[in-house]
Amino acid sequence: MSRRLQPLAAVLMLSTFSGVARADIVPPTVPPDPPKFSAQSTPNFVTVDDILTFEALPAYHEPEWLTKNFVSTGKLPPVKDRLPKEPLVYKKANMVDGIGVYGDVLRHVIGGRPEGWNYQAGQAQGWGGIDIGMFECLTRTGPLFQLKPEALEPLPNLARDWTWSEDGHRLTMRLIEGAKWSDGVPFSSDDVMFYWNDNVLDPNVTPTNGASPETFGVGTTLKAIDDNTIEWTFRDAFPKSFIYAMAYGTFCPGPAHLLKPQHPKYSKNTYDQYRNAFPPEFMNWPVMGAWVPVEYRPDDIIVLRRNPYYWKVDEAGNQLPYLDEVQYKLSTWANRDMMAAAGTGDYTNLEQPEGYVEALKRSAEPDAPARLAFGPRTIAYTLYPNLSANGWGEPDVRAQAVRELNRNIDFRKAITYVIDRKSLGESLAKGPFTAIYPGGLYKDSPYYDKASTVYYPFSPESSSALLAKLGLVDTDGDGFVNFPKETPGVGGQNLKIIITGDSQIVTDTDLMQGVIAQLQKAGIEAIPNSLQGATLTSTEQAGKFDWMLMRNVGSELLTVVQNTASLAPTGPRTSLFHRAGTDGSLDLLPYEEKMVDIVNAFILSSKDPAKRVELMKDYQKLYTENVNGVGLTEYAAALVIGKRFANVPPGTPNFMYNWGEDSVMRERLYVPKDKQKDYELHPASLPGKPGMSGGPVQ
Repeated sequence: MSRRLQPLAAVLMLSTFSGVARADIVPPTVPPDPPKFSAQSTPNFVTVDDILTFEALPAYHEPEWLTKNFVSTGKLPPVKDRLPKEPLVYKKANMVDGIGVYGDVLRHVIGGRPEGWNYQAGQAQGWGGIDIGMFECLTRTGPLFQLKPEALEPLPNLARDWTWSEDGHRLTMRLIEGAKWSDGVPFSSDDVMFYWNDNVLDPNVTPTNGASPETFGVGTTLKAIDDNTIEWTFRDAFPKSFIYAMAYGTFCPGPAHLLKPQHPKYSKNTYDQYRNAFPPEFMNWPVMGAWVPVEYRPDDIIVLRRNPYYWKVDEAGNQLPYLDEVQYKLSTWANRDMMAAAGTGDYTNLEQPEGYVEALKRSAEPDAPARLAFGPRTIAYTLYPNLSANGWGEPDVRAQAVRELNRNIDFRKAITYVIDRKSLGESLAKGPFTAIYPGGLYKDSPYYDKASTVYYPFSPESSSALLAKLGLVDTDGDGFVNFPKETPGVGGQNLKIIITGDSQIVTDTDLMQGVIAQLQKAGIEAIPNSLQGATLTSTEQAGKFDWMLMRNVGSELLTVVQNTASLAPTGPRTSLFHRAGTDGSLDLLPYEEKMVDIVNAFILSSKDPAKRVELMKDYQKLYTENVNGVGLTEYAAALVIGKRFANVPPGTPNFMYNWGEDSVMRERLYVPKDKQKDYELHPASLPGKPGMSGGPVQ
């Protein structure tokens, strides 16, 4: 127990009401089964070898306008010289509509705004799939929803293959040889090592998706063997789960030839100057992805054009992508759904259940411009307590008192008992869309076990009894419970809990209102702290919150094999809700220590599937029994995409192993010639030199 915890802990023990009978507390049970939802679709299951290979083909092809305007005029080398020695080849059999044709545009609508292009130093590009279209990573996970369970493994990507040493402590990865950035500069292990050494390992840099050394295992090292080979060394043997962490968005290296000269280690820049060295106005940012930013108009649009050096092809030798342009209309997330339904946008992840009924009705109409398909229930919301009582986030007296309450199991139970999950779900959408979520692993996770899931049913009476047991009663008659008078610094004051959440998303704000109303009925004064964008992210990362209401944006509670280390505070920075304090140490609760042991054992048990299943049963029981997070609701989402687009894999989830923009494999999407529209803003043009303004090159 931390020293900072002792004073209030003693007060709580002194304030315990021995007269509270156990009969007043409704016992936990197993959660109810979710309602059946017939609109969900399923994929065609395959293996990695059915999807792709790496090989040299007899000939390669590109759009005719590119050959005519750029290759024939000497502005670009021939396509065969722009491709790697052995490009990544997508197999026709896995492309539902077969080999595609060139042309047309994919029009996205997003609610985010770009901070700049320095992804690996913490800048967001606005989300909505911009970064997924621009940046490539060592491995890839989005398309894994197609894989047979027994064949599950990350897809090769920038790392074309990998081999383990006999003892399992070293992993050697071969990078794709001869691949180039979109400006023609060779991609090599230098880019990988700059990302690792000067960004992930540098404590002054926080990559956009929060990659830290612990993401890849405590004590892990990485070195370059040659230009096309890297070698990982792990403390433990065969930690195969870390290969999933090398996908989007935790190991996506940026162009070292532009970034390195701006890094404080190699320049006179500050870290802020390094982070902000490439604002969104900086056009033609070098990428390894399929499209390059060529136009940016604030609060209006971002336009990306095809990468002439993209290193993936189809079996016929056609250099990908098929689509020449991608547009991102800068609007709102709610408007994204409306524009997709109206046909003025081509793609959306329909994930706000408030609009599900109307969207289903519209998609059923003969003239509907978009198709709509629901996947598994892969969206869940949780109310997370800040469990760090050791100074992380520099809490004031009130916040410190709340954190110490958070660490008390009876208080966390009091919170979960007062949440009416059924009514929360129904407030979002009537019908079979939402399901009660007690927290922990999702019901559609392959590792979910109902019998191991402890569910505290809605019981305001149980909540009140537990609060009273802790001495949290309304002593001043204003309707809200007060801290015991003996509590240092806040004795006799109302218990005020600040709940931080996202103000941009309708579902988030709706749930925030519902949760606060339910807590207040129990006498807990809850105050919303609604933030958005970079302000919300920085607040989360800095630990300046009491409780956090958020959508589970990581994949660890769904797939388990990804971001596995984040399932528990396995390191000082792996958990967003319990991090090390100012002295660098973690003040773990006893159940958390057990969870850490389970997660570490899971990571090291990749050769024993049965053991992994049992470990996750134990994890689920610890998580839900101890209310590690207060689950709220979970529901399915839908992929909505224009009917004119071909090669949309069946059963593509909005989010599972990764976001839908990655899962749908946009570089393989195409529009048949007879359905193509005149939507291009920069037809027959390519990206120019990095930083060059004035749009793309004609």
